[in-house]
Amino acid sequence: MSEQIRGVVVMGVSGCGKSSVGAAVAERYDGQLIEGDAFHPAANIAKMSAGIPLNDEDRQEWLCRLGEEVASVLDAGNRPVLTCSALKVAYRDLLRQSEPRLGFIFLDLSRELAGERVSKRPGHFMPASLIESQFSTLQPPYSEPLTLSVDASLPLETIADRAVDWWRSSNGAA
Repeated sequence: MSEQIRGVVVMGVSGCGKSSVGAAVAERYDGQLIEGDAFHPAANIAKMSAGIPLNDEDRQEWLCRLGEEVASVLDAGNRPVLTCSALKVAYRDLLRQSEPRLGFIFLDLSRELAGERVSKRPGHFMPASLIESQFSTLQPPYSEPLTLSVDASLPLETIADRAVDWWRSSNGAA
């Protein structure tokens, strides 16, 4: 492959397994996990907790901050593994400004399974009522470069193994 991937974004709608997959990928490929939700400004968390979907303006500062974090991890000589919904092409392009060779692992999940998973997730600020808005915003990255789509209903180990194999192969490693 001509372009090596320097870091990855584990992306998709709420409930697709970004945090679990991101942690597993980071562990398997000696990456540094960046939990995107930890960087949301308080106003965004309050809005989502109230059942109000974020808009592009709400996400702008957050995505810029995540891009800075990716660059910082790369500057330190580490492999960033960012968990971030990255629902729109414009959001992914903003993240690519921090590193053009950023790969995206899209965890593809049905509305029904996303809703079921989110409704069973304890203590998270994202209510199941916002799942529909996530799918309305989602622009799947099927034809974008440096992107792997994986069925998010597969077992965690399978998803993580596929993701790491893809990342390694992009970098010429067996």
